[in-house]
Amino acid sequence: MPLFASRRAPEIKDSRAARLVALTSGGRAQWTPRDYGALAAEGFAKNPVAYRCVRMIAEAAAAVPLAVFHDGRRSDDHPLARLLARPNPEQGGPDLMEQFFGHLQVAGNGYLEAAGDQPEELYALRPDRMAVVPGPRGWPAAYDYQAGGRTARIARDADGWLPVLHLKLFNPTSDHYGASPLEAAAFAIDVHNASGAWNKALLDNAARPSGALVYGGRDGDRLSEEQFERLKAELANAHAGADNAGRPLLLEGGLEWKPMSLTPADLDFVEGKHAAAREIALAFGVPPQLLGIPGDNTYANYREANGAFWRHTVAPLAERAARALTAWLGVKFPGARVACDLDGVPALSAERDALWARLEAASFLTDAERRRLAGVEG
Repeated sequence: MPLFASRRAPEIKDSRAARLVALTSGGRAQWTPRDYGALAAEGFAKNPVAYRCVRMIAEAAAAVPLAVFHDGRRSDDHPLARLLARPNPEQGGPDLMEQFFGHLQVAGNGYLEAAGDQPEELYALRPDRMAVVPGPRGWPAAYDYQAGGRTARIARDADGWLPVLHLKLFNPTSDHYGASPLEAAAFAIDVHNASGAWNKALLDNAARPSGALVYGGRDGDRLSEEQFERLKAELANAHAGADNAGRPLLLEGGLEWKPMSLTPADLDFVEGKHAAAREIALAFGVPPQLLGIPGDNTYANYREANGAFWRHTVAPLAERAARALTAWLGVKFPGARVACDLDGVPALSAERDALWARLEAASFLTDAERRRLAGVEG
């Protein structure tokens, strides 16, 4: 080898594409592009199907016990385990995680803030108040939290650790923010809400368009403007609304009542409302049977539907959050890992029993291999 052979500069592993993201953002705070308030008001607060889906997912995922393993063994008295059990003076662990998962379902983004150097406390932050501040390489360098007309910047510490966990759902059109299930179900939510409003309007009018008053005067005769306005006011005050349903109408000379009714096709809004409800449930990954929505009963019974809900929606979400907590807090708690204790979930007990039975019947496996395949460590 020649004495003065040229040496290559050490390779820097970095994304070339991420730098373009940093150039387009210019290091400025990138606020969420959607109207979170409208999604929360119309989708969560006014729609019972979306409300129930968000509550079911958030409560179920928060109910999954979180276990802390240190150097491969479960340690319930580990400082990280105590932090997750009592994250702050106002909340217990399930309360904090329910808020975190609820934000994730409504906004597509969930944020946790760590307070203290160790850290000592965890808090859930509202997604509509958070903004990503991209760094020179395109990745988040800080977060801005805005409330009461003031903005607080949460930046990395001296070791480069960012005291904010940002968990987001997949979004193909955004570099920094996740896509909310409420967005995907927005049209179905509008249809469902409009169906409810239309149904209420029918009830307010005795569930039918009442009829028409026909003036039977001589040809060319018409009601005067004053007579017309007085008649409209009398109808609105004395005969409109559910409280006035069935009240007799007193007609003056020349007026004739022509009753009207809706066709069966016009009254078939119930099935359309159920179809919209099924689309909302589909966007969230909740079987319609669990919500009491008729039609398309894919699962044989409620128990099977509940098991599918936990397998395909709740368990993956809870395990993803556990992995994110490990990657985030593992820096401050070396050797610690957060995992979901699915054995403590009653809805999955039947599957767990079947797994143990299969492993017990596999005589070619050692006890250590059976424990590893069952997910039991230590």
